[in-house]
Amino acid sequence: MSVLIVTSLGDIVVDLFTDKCPLTCKNFLKLCKIKYYHGCLFHTVQKDFTAQTGDPTGTGSGGDSVYKFLYGDQARFFGDEIHHDIKHSKTGTVAMASAGENLNASQFYFTLRDDLDYLDGKHTVFGEVAEGLETLTRINEAYVDEKSRPYKNIRIKHTHILDDPFDDPPQLSELIPGASPEGKPKDE
Repeated sequence: MSVLIVTSLGDIVVDLFTDKCPLTCKNFLKLCKIKYYHGCLFHTVQKDFTAQTGDPTGTGSGGDSVYKFLYGDQARFFGDEIHHDIKHSKTGTVAMASAGENLNASQFYFTLRDDLDYLDGKHTVFGEVAEGLETLTRINEAYVDEKSRPYKNIRIKHTHILDDPFDDPPQLSELIPGASPEGKPKDE
């Protein structure tokens, strides 16, 4: 139940909490499988707070869940899976970035420091960084503008599923590209 995320600043391995957050983890894994995150910007990096990505528009206002692709527009968002025993207690916590209650889609963030407990109960925490904390350190050190957007683009280059406990829905195979999207980003 883990994914390797290859970024322009290094690799990150995320272990997923599939038992506690099956809907969220399935969404994340299947979006990885259809190469949805390839080329996504880290569009918001707030030093010693969070680094947010997962929006293919790069603006922080887009993104869809895999359930939309499988079941239509009414399934663009899915519900929270908040557990009070899973907290934003350490650097490398991975959680859904949502605009409100039960509005999860594709965007997610990594915490960039310990003890961000005021986020607990507001966002679904669905994983943690198992390897690659040094990559998060590099992301945290990025120079950003007044809107917390890095001056030099930081991107997800690829995602590789290391372990997926969920069966693929039959219609998912139609969404999987034969190769990575064309024009994949060069080192920026």
